[in-house]
Amino acid sequence: MTQYIINAQKVLENNFDLQSEEKVLIVTDDNMRTIAQHFYEAASAKGNETVVIQFPANYKSGEEPPTLIGKALKEADVALCITSASLTHTKAKKEAAATGTRIGTMPGITLEMLEKGAIEAEPSVIESLTAQFTSLLEKGSEVRIEKDGETLTFNINGRKGIPSTGIFREKGQSGNIPSGEAFTAPLENSANGSIIVDGSIAQLGKVSDPIKLTLKEGRLMEAEGKQGEALLALLGEADGRLIAEFGIGTNPAARITGVVLEDEKVYGTIHIAFGSNKPFGGQTEAGVHIDCVVKEPTVWIDGQKLLDQGKSLVDA
Repeated sequence: MTQYIINAQKVLENNFDLQSEEKVLIVTDDNMRTIAQHFYEAASAKGNETVVIQFPANYKSGEEPPTLIGKALKEADVALCITSASLTHTKAKKEAAATGTRIGTMPGITLEMLEKGAIEAEPSVIESLTAQFTSLLEKGSEVRIEKDGETLTFNINGRKGIPSTGIFREKGQSGNIPSGEAFTAPLENSANGSIIVDGSIAQLGKVSDPIKLTLKEGRLMEAEGKQGEALLALLGEADGRLIAEFGIGTNPAARITGVVLEDEKVYGTIHIAFGSNKPFGGQTEAGVHIDCVVKEPTVWIDGQKLLDQGKSLVDA
């Protein structure tokens, strides 16, 4: 048994508390089938009924998967979505979780990420940090982010703070693996100002040169540089350009790798996403959801400074 399969079994045991009678579904695409195979073999070796569904890799993060996958997700006890782009913020995933399926989404995970990094974090530390930041988001209203002389403000009043710990032991629990973030859906028309993105962008990888994003009344108006142009192309001309998410990384073991699955979990970073947010309390259905990671920001909620150039002022 390879180390990859051993670590995949640890995910099934530690993150899902997988029971012997439970049915496991592995959802993957043409580009990720090699990594998905390790999880298939891990679940099969444990004796669980396990099925793999593979579909073409020509889709964007937040885009709905084929109908058959949505139906299969509802039939599983535990599902792992090992895909190139993210199924995290899709109706298919939300509806399956509502029927009781425990779902871990792992968009873009690499073999190197299966060996070390965020996946090695102590679960109790992630749970504690995530609970602290989730509570602040839940109670908060006005958010202000400063980075390299630029300022972005928006409102989260009335929007739910959502913890993502990567631990899914109860029916219907779901989220990223590896994980470690607290996030919420800002009011769609409330964001104004600019923000410097210097970490990574979903589906585009590490940011080679910092990108300045300018927002007006919640809509992304400008994105500087070549990667900025690529971001706008991913988002399209319609509601894909609306602010969708504000998240705070809470995983001390995570690193900036170029894969947003891990990058957005790095402790001391924040991320802003554009596009769909209806699955987690917003109003936008855009068929796309793209995260942008910011390193070492300074962040306030209702005048309370939470991060000072990436250093946390919140005690776990």
